[in-house]
Amino acid sequence: MQVREAMTGNVVKVGPGHSLRQASQVMADRNIGSVVIVDPEANGPGILTERDIVRAVAAGVDLDVLTSTDYLTADVTYAAPEWTLDEASEAMRRGGFRHLVVVQGGEVLGMISMRDIVRAWAPQHSPS
Repeated sequence: MQVREAMTGNVVKVGPGHSLRQASQVMADRNIGSVVIVDPEANGPGILTERDIVRAVAAGVDLDVLTSTDYLTADVTYAAPEWTLDEASEAMRRGGFRHLVVVQGGEVLGMISMRDIVRAWAPQHSPS
């Protein structure tokens, strides 16, 4: 199975000027673990995850002052829609993260999470 078949196509995006509190509120409202940061000044889309928010809270920063770009995940690994789920899960394992932004030709197509992969694999690997 390919990433395109298991990914979430309706990606929640926030701008680079959103405060960490605003971004975390979007995540809480939508019950999601990450948002894509679209910054026209950046080389590509970024990702802000639950872990990034926890790091900011632990550091004692002002969540209303710092922005989503101040704490987004550095060195984002992007998935291609034609990757297999094995390739995506291996990229996640190597990088120590649970989400990949799916990009093709510089455009965000979706997001795939470890949860998406488990859901896709579950019917194939369930005991008889």
